[in-house]
Amino acid sequence: MASSMAIDILRVTQQYSLYSTSVLFTIGTIGNLFNILVFTTLKLFRNNQCVLYVVTESIANILQLTTFALLYILPAIHQIDPATSSLFWCKFRNMMISSCALISLSTICFSASHQYLSTSHVFYLRQLFTIKLTRFLICTSVIISILHNIPFGIFTEMQASVCVLSGLLPVLIASVFSFLAYNNVRRIVRRQIPIVRRRLDQQLTAMILIRIIVFIVLTLPYDIERMYTYIAKVNQSNQLYFAIINLTGSVLATLFNLNYAISFYIFFITSARFRRQVKHVLVKKCWRRCKRWFLYSRNQVNPNVDARPLDSSVVLD
Repeated sequence: MASSMAIDILRVTQQYSLYSTSVLFTIGTIGNLFNILVFTTLKLFRNNQCVLYVVTESIANILQLTTFALLYILPAIHQIDPATSSLFWCKFRNMMISSCALISLSTICFSASHQYLSTSHVFYLRQLFTIKLTRFLICTSVIISILHNIPFGIFTEMQASVCVLSGLLPVLIASVFSFLAYNNVRRIVRRQIPIVRRRLDQQLTAMILIRIIVFIVLTLPYDIERMYTYIAKVNQSNQLYFAIINLTGSVLATLFNLNYAISFYIFFITSARFRRQVKHVLVKKCWRRCKRWFLYSRNQVNPNVDARPLDSSVVLD
């Protein structure tokens, strides 16, 4: 009885992972593409350090979600896991998942620390994060993430059960700097800065802080579950208990993976100004460009190939 129930739970877990990954891939790819489109199109966001972190995170999220989709959808379509027949895919998927996760979580931590420094009342701290330093940090995080995950491509069976770099450490860093940035925001009105810059700082700070709060809420349960599984040393001999733990882990992993998919929707829901900016980009830029291109293609003058040849019998005056 317990064995059959465990098999049913494992089957439900497999189906749940497949459908949840498909949904996350769809909404996440759309949302991250919108992030890239809006933040790279509007001049207001250009050369802004925090925006560069968001764009980098969106690119890493798209790669991460694509890898997740291939990881679960390919075995469902072909009824066989390509990792069992392709050594390259077996190594590559582990490197991609871990590298993209570290890049994404690193940019979240960088954006939190940047908001603290940019809203600080100390002039030196506000000038510390330049666009050059931002690009350097992003390149460094990409290089370190790749180097950190080279062992996944060599020893794929040696995966840590509890990942500090992609678990508790980003939560701790993001929490500390978010709290410090929140204290700075309450004093930002007192600073003598242009109104446009002040509104942009307030908008980005509010968006990033809410994003980090959601990140902490979605990440902590997964980290706790991973630590419990590691400490309790769940034995597969108890099939029912193992199946329940597996299902719980899949649900919490889905919540954690929401971090790669919902940043755009968080910004869109919580910021009225961002909604107006999205509408401006879609209606006044993208739609008008598409409309002009369509009208231009229709109004092009084509040579009249059906014109009748000149009759040689006609006398021209």
